[in-house]
Amino acid sequence: MSELVKQIKERYESTLEKIAISAKKAGRNPESVKLVVVTKSQPVEVVQAAIEAGAKILGENYAEEGVTKIQSLSSFSAVEWHMIGHVQSRKAQLVAEHFNFLHSLDSIKLAKRLDRFCGEAKRKLPVLLEFNVGGEESKGGWDAFDETRWNELIVELNEILTLPNLQVRGLMAMPPLGDDAEFSRPFFVKMKRLQEFLMKQFPQVDFSELSMGTSLDYEVAVEEGATFVRVGTAIVGERK
Repeated sequence: MSELVKQIKERYESTLEKIAISAKKAGRNPESVKLVVVTKSQPVEVVQAAIEAGAKILGENYAEEGVTKIQSLSSFSAVEWHMIGHVQSRKAQLVAEHFNFLHSLDSIKLAKRLDRFCGEAKRKLPVLLEFNVGGEESKGGWDAFDETRWNELIVELNEILTLPNLQVRGLMAMPPLGDDAEFSRPFFVKMKRLQEFLMKQFPQVDFSELSMGTSLDYEVAVEEGATFVRVGTAIVGERK
């Protein structure tokens, strides 16, 4: 085992331990939380080391960079590749054809393009709907900051739910960046409430997944109901 694989393995297993502790603290089964190792801007050799260290799900932020890695590491067929960053409409085809899961579906326009390309590729793409619970103009996703206006989301979400090649599995959020993990907690709590609201509005839909939490605050995210946490720096180190 190379030194790099060894270092990543130690950090990966330590992260899994912390997830398990947080899950148990919240009365949850640790196995209900999936760890996405974020490998954006990391060279292929670091990504391969992460796979050899035990990573099962890799998260990429940029479609073209992700596809290059997917093709370079195609021999590791058991790994899932998740798109977690904003997807430009013109990159929708790359995501539809190459990724196993999308965390950041943030508009009806993107949904329709993905659905068309998935249909052409004869694939179904599991997706999470991205919501902006922090009210930041710089963040993508449906505006969900004001809880009194959540009913306004229903019409557009209804339209997405009719698209045959997208499988809605839950929600995703990127809360505002704070100085510590506790800063994120109210936003995670709001996401959990939004998930429960949508489950009531759409009982026929699987909204069970909740993607939230990064290297800074994933333990708090797990305490508040995350089923996916997206951890990069704490496992694979600083981006080059």
